[in-house]
Amino acid sequence: MDLEHLIELILPPIIGVLEMMGIFVVAVSAVRAFAEYLGNTFLHRHYALQFELADGLATGLEFKMAAEILKTVLVREMSELLILGAVIILRALLSLLIHFELKSSQTRTEEKP
Repeated sequence: MDLEHLIELILPPIIGVLEMMGIFVVAVSAVRAFAEYLGNTFLHRHYALQFELADGLATGLEFKMAAEILKTVLVREMSELLILGAVIILRALLSLLIHFELKSSQTRTEEKP
């Protein structure tokens, strides 16, 4: 068994696990943020849920990007590589936007008296 065949056998399950981990992190973060939102609305609590949600989204995106990077090893055609590259760029931009929003929200929160 050569290395290329071994990689083709091992990588798809690893990629699938990474994808599922990313989905799980995003889903759990969304459910927790929604529960906190309900608590804020009905119990009049003050919890900055956007930080927790944005952090969960960023973490989930990191898992998804790891899976996309591993997919580049399996690419056979240039068209697949272009699509994969575009997906990676979009996810990286989303991750940067989320991190930027987190930092700017945190700065605004710290500046309030």
